[in-house]
Amino acid sequence: MITVHLLILNYNGRALMADCLPSIIQAARASRYPCEVVVIDNDSSDDSVAWLEQHFPEVRVICRPNQGLCSFNDVVADLPGPVALLLNNDIRLDPDSVDPLVAPLFDTPDCFMTAPLCWQADGHTYEGFKTAVRWRWGLVQATALYPGCEHSIEQPGLTASAGAALAVDCRKFVELGGFDPLYLPGRLEDLDFAFRGYQAGYHARYVPASVAYHLGMATFGRVFGEQGCQHLALRNTLLFQWKNLRHPRHVLRQLCSLPIRVAWDLCRGPSHWTFLRALGGALMRVHRLRANPYRAARSLDREREFFQTFHPQQMTIKPQPSIKPRPLVAPCHNPSLEKVT
Repeated sequence: MITVHLLILNYNGRALMADCLPSIIQAARASRYPCEVVVIDNDSSDDSVAWLEQHFPEVRVICRPNQGLCSFNDVVADLPGPVALLLNNDIRLDPDSVDPLVAPLFDTPDCFMTAPLCWQADGHTYEGFKTAVRWRWGLVQATALYPGCEHSIEQPGLTASAGAALAVDCRKFVELGGFDPLYLPGRLEDLDFAFRGYQAGYHARYVPASVAYHLGMATFGRVFGEQGCQHLALRNTLLFQWKNLRHPRHVLRQLCSLPIRVAWDLCRGPSHWTFLRALGGALMRVHRLRANPYRAARSLDREREFFQTFHPQQMTIKPQPSIKPRPLVAPCHNPSLEKVT
């Protein structure tokens, strides 16, 4: 019998799990597949593990050093089942979300990853994960909030990446190497993984029939703060580009924009040297790019196709006046969410 594994990554998130874990257990029970719910605890210093043992003894707990999303790598490799959901601890799931999300992984041989429709915790604000990829002043940006995205929310299709909630084919995940520790403590490792999958000839699908709710940066933001998160995003964007992009057009875009960004930071003064600090941080890790085991098989054609396929204009579906939009799902309001900072 096929088992679907629901893996929840946790770091000092007992309050988050108290609110979100029951919805994941409910979704697991509602699936037509046998499901196992597992919490991967990243050296939490709060009472997460003891609390889980007391309140959810049916949930298996695996303790790992704090390696961010990379903690999924060896756990997925050891799973007996063919499919796993990889979830942050601030994700809630609709009861019927598991089966639609895993269906393409069973039915489509070249599908390696799926992503749900994701709302913020209020149940009204769209977050993703029908993700496009675009350039902004020489830097790659993966975003689900591109112009016209509101017309595509209910439409299934391809996606360039997914973040806090996704499902993977375990064999393909291991084949691709999982998440690259180059980006630790985090940011953009999900885009890097998705890009490697695309380069390998696989595709990722957006499945709006599966619905998740995301509190957003509840753990990461608390640890690093807004400026720290921005620094990591910029640093890791540079690392992603230096590691993966070789098409002459993409290299030229980077080279032309680099002096402009540096000059802009210098003009604004040391308190605004956001890009300069990120550039310095990326240069300190550039030696790790040599013989990187998580590098995709390079194909300039596939690289260019990736950016063409997931350009926002290609991802946008024009509205049809004759079709009435489906109402938004009911709000996922829970007062306890508002207390978590």
